Amino acid sequence: MRLSPAPLKLSRTPALLALVLPLAAALAFSDETLDKVPKSEGYCSRILRAQGTRREGYTEFSLRVEGDPDFYKPGTSYRVTLSAAPPSYFRGFTLIALKENREGDKEEDHAGTFQIIDEEETQFMSNCPVAVTESTPRRRTRIQVFWIAPPTGTGCVILKASIVQKRIIYFQDEGSLTKKLCEQDSTFDGVTDKPILDCCACGTAKYRLTFYGNWSEKTHPKDYPRRANHWSAIIGGSHSKNYVLWEYGGYASEGVKQVAELGSPVKMEEEIRQQSDEVLTVIKAKAQWPAWQPLNVRAAPSAEFSVDRTRHLMSFLTMMGPSPDWNVGLSAEDLCTKECGWVQKVVQDLIPWDAGTDSGVTYESPNKPTIPQEKIRPLTSLDHPQSPFYDPEGGSITQVARVVIERIARKGEQCNIVPDNVDDIVADLAPEEKDEDDTPETCIYSNWSPWSACSSSTCDKGKRMRQRMLKAQLDLSVPCPDTQDFQPCMGPGCSDEDGSTCTMSEWITWSPCSISCGTGMRSRERYVKQFPEDGSVCTLPTEETEKCTVNEECSPSSCLMTEWGEWDECSATCGMGMKKRHRMIKMSPADGSMCKAETSQAEKCMMPECHTIPCLLSPWSEWSDCSVTCGKGMRTRQRMLKSLAELGDCNEDLEQVEKCMLPECPIDCELTEWSQWSECNKSCGKGHVIRTRMIQMEPQFGGAPCPETVQRKKCRIRKCLRNPSIQKLRWREARESRRSEQLKEESEGEQFPGCRMRPWTAWSECTKLCGGGIQERYMTVKKRFKSSQFTSCKDKKEIRACNVHPC
Repeated sequence: MRLSPAPLKLSRTPALLALVLPLAAALAFSDETLDKVPKSEGYCSRILRAQGTRREGYTEFSLRVEGDPDFYKPGTSYRVTLSAAPPSYFRGFTLIALKENREGDKEEDHAGTFQIIDEEETQFMSNCPVAVTESTPRRRTRIQVFWIAPPTGTGCVILKASIVQKRIIYFQDEGSLTKKLCEQDSTFDGVTDKPILDCCACGTAKYRLTFYGNWSEKTHPKDYPRRANHWSAIIGGSHSKNYVLWEYGGYASEGVKQVAELGSPVKMEEEIRQQSDEVLTVIKAKAQWPAWQPLNVRAAPSAEFSVDRTRHLMSFLTMMGPSPDWNVGLSAEDLCTKECGWVQKVVQDLIPWDAGTDSGVTYESPNKPTIPQEKIRPLTSLDHPQSPFYDPEGGSITQVARVVIERIARKGEQCNIVPDNVDDIVADLAPEEKDEDDTPETCIYSNWSPWSACSSSTCDKGKRMRQRMLKAQLDLSVPCPDTQDFQPCMGPGCSDEDGSTCTMSEWITWSPCSISCGTGMRSRERYVKQFPEDGSVCTLPTEETEKCTVNEECSPSSCLMTEWGEWDECSATCGMGMKKRHRMIKMSPADGSMCKAETSQAEKCMMPECHTIPCLLSPWSEWSDCSVTCGKGMRTRQRMLKSLAELGDCNEDLEQVEKCMLPECPIDCELTEWSQWSECNKSCGKGHVIRTRMIQMEPQFGGAPCPETVQRKKCRIRKCLRNPSIQKLRWREARESRRSEQLKEESEGEQFPGCRMRPWTAWSECTKLCGGGIQERYMTVKKRFKSSQFTSCKDKKEIRACNVHPC
């Protein structure tokens, strides 16, 4: 039975967060123990009291909170990961959050709430709904859940874990499965919660960063931008704790803003290089168009960098495009361990964060600068209903990328407290890839695949192979090298050298020249990777020196320059373009003059043929005003073609047209022509004649009202005879009076010729809540006069627009 996560009502007392991991797969082992607990006690308490083997100093399993914080912020969501180092594994787990010094047998003993990330891996327990356990018992090496920190005033928490392997339950009281978190002081709200300690490691370490984009239409289908989706060029660096590239709760620099909104790393790289004393390596990797492709089609982008005792942090970022200002990356990832060593491997799933410089809510929202600028923050599933990550239930955002940071070499004497394990030694023995590449610029390849296994499993010589794909050949007259590469090898444990031979590492990069002007010395080092099997001394040199010349013609006006930086990306996305590289002035001339040395270089670069580049379009503009001021009209919006027209035909629409409706236009009253004048209403003496006209269209929506429909004027035919009889006179006056009253009734009581109408009904409800609907009202005939024509006396209906505002 699965239970959906429900918020817990928790009191504000010191807390203990215990990750306790027995589970269904091991309940066969623990049932006997659990049966000894009285049935009246809560099942959560029974889990905590289950007995098993205590393993002190057991390091095969580890518990990690995202960012490795020492403090938690109340109400904040944290990703908690439990992992096993291969070849170890665990079959299941249970996760419980407890207040400090509580047994867990009461509801109020528990602190915080959990959220399920993967329902196929995890679920809430039926008998202990505050606990998380496995969905299906099987071998696993890693699980993740979210833990939402308890409210203010809870105090410190301790993360403790125990695991089940086969039928044995392992508990952990201290060490790699225990972590203490204390509540963050409110004075530090808004600042990245990651106190950085001084590094005590020795020597240097070299790492490789590999970025795996997982943002695709399959994983994030809502409003996914099919045409222009991409990851911008990766930019970052290894640096000291005195320099911050970006951080949650901080404000984006101009360089971060340009990466976030435009995907341009130029300003960010300039900012990093200006901090040359605080930065050891600038990290750069190419952009990815489109954002996702299978790894057998395109290798994941990677970059190498180094760290030392002072500059032991690593930060990077890359824009997910198109987007308003959304990025992913790591901030101040510490690669120095508390045991004075260097981290062997970091694997981190990434969710997007908002740079706080643009207020757009969709991938292709038009530019809308955020004024004033806001702090950098992670995106959530409740930010805005139009957001592609929106979830009305507030679920977690599916990760969009994963970064893997692996140590590939160490240099110099190491002083780590914990001895190297097998993985440490193997990582340092792994040969580094060759930096030389003689591939012509006109041949566009994918990255090399990893080396295959050796064809020989014995000590006989064999071969191993690696492959790459030829993606484009821009100049058919220039041949492209082979797509396969072979290398001799032997089976595991074999060596083609005798037992007295020692294995050396590759030479480390040359040191800087010993002087800043003229001829000096420089040196480079290597170290012994494997000593001779016969126990003899390794006699091969571990250091060599050579002469070096800096500014041959030294003078007071000479200046010292840094080494050239890496080449920027090509200015063109296809065809011929330009690329630049830069260097900086390290020391100005002693005589105070201007340095005349070049600080930038440019050269041509060739990209794949232009027809292979998709047409790139800007976001849609806002809709134009409606083409009319009332009634039904049309409105338009446009977008621009970013790629050059000569790169190929782009069949995408650059303009869209849709109907729009504003309140109905006023309709004036319309009447027929006047009729002929009637006969005089008296046969003698003074009388009057009349004429009429009919209403063809009633006024609507505020139109001009109808004028008079009956006119009269005096008439006189002849003089009446004198002394008519009184009776005849009265009869005639009565007849004239009745006719006059009838005419008056017809002219004053009717709203339409020949009719007396009932009043208009009330307007009906609007047919739509937004986007333009319709309302109606009716007028019905109350009385039809004998003189009226049937066609002119009938029920009436009026229609008007309503709720015309956009949805």
